[in-house]
Amino acid sequence: MHAALQQQDVRCGRRQVARLMRQYGLAGRHRRRRARTTIGDPRATNRPDLIERDFGPDPYALDRRWCGDITYLATQEGRLYLATVIDIASRKVVGWATADHLRTPLVPDALTQACRNRRPAPGLIFHADHGCQYTSHAFAQITAAHGIRLSADRTGVCWDNALAESYFATLKRELDTDHTIWASRAATRSAIFEFIEGWYNTHRLHTNLSYRSPTEYETHHAA
Repeated sequence: MHAALQQQDVRCGRRQVARLMRQYGLAGRHRRRRARTTIGDPRATNRPDLIERDFGPDPYALDRRWCGDITYLATQEGRLYLATVIDIASRKVVGWATADHLRTPLVPDALTQACRNRRPAPGLIFHADHGCQYTSHAFAQITAAHGIRLSADRTGVCWDNALAESYFATLKRELDTDHTIWASRAATRSAIFEFIEGWYNTHRLHTNLSYRSPTEYETHHAA
């Protein structure tokens, strides 16, 4: 909050901001509940961890390391599943897709959008968990066609894919999914679109990006 006010040329101190927030009962949202969407395939080929928990931002390494994961949001029509692709270097969501199922095409759709948006050079690393969507033969064929190297976390160790986990926690907290259930999957998808494209990528400030949004971070260093 303090950083956002400074960017708007509002002169104030951190303690003043904290005091006023307490005075008016303002606080960040916290989420405790966690969705489970990882369904492992015991027949899947083991893949190395090429990230090794190194999720630090790097303006000179854009489109060299991506990570992905799947979650769901509740609607009155049933669950809407969301797959995302995040550029580790800038925290930007470079591709995403939704569906009313957890079948394999959900993940390739998100990756295909990311490749279309960013056109990465061969050799890019894509890191994910051991869910069957990411370990499927069909997904391996698609990534091979784009020259993408596959990386995987260790089973049951959420910190190995911490950036993707953190993003979903942020999305659900800021969309207040503990108390909000959309009337339809279409309405939920619109809310996701507005959050990713209208807020998270372009305006939400990140402490790890020196209080810049992902888009601003990339633009600043490109300049």
